[in-house]
Amino acid sequence: MEKVLVTVSQAGDGTFWCHTEADVYCGGLNSAGDTVKAAKDDLQVCLEDARADFIERGGTPYDVEFEYKYDLQSFFEYFSFLNVTDIARRAGINPSLMRQYARGIKTAGEKTYARLSACMAEITKELSAASFR
Repeated sequence: MEKVLVTVSQAGDGTFWCHTEADVYCGGLNSAGDTVKAAKDDLQVCLEDARADFIERGGTPYDVEFEYKYDLQSFFEYFSFLNVTDIARRAGINPSLMRQYARGIKTAGEKTYARLSACMAEITKELSAASFR
């Protein structure tokens, strides 16, 4: 199985875009939608079309697994059940500033992304360890 990194970002017009960081079936894949889910669904359609073309040209198909890298706007649109303010507090980021990042009003720097990444890793770890009785 080939793992392919996909960048998910919000465009200036409010639409969301996905694009592969590597070629898949002899080319890069790009998709768009009004929501992140719509863009991801469109990416699956692009993958199936590329796979069919590849097979038609005599290629041997292979399995592809997408791994997603989000900008802040796309992340909080897709994972809308997460509370931006609470995550900001957990990450040590000013909640008001974080809401501006999430809306695309301001752009977060590398240090902010590193803090958020560490925070999300900790949340993932906590959720993985949780269970219900």
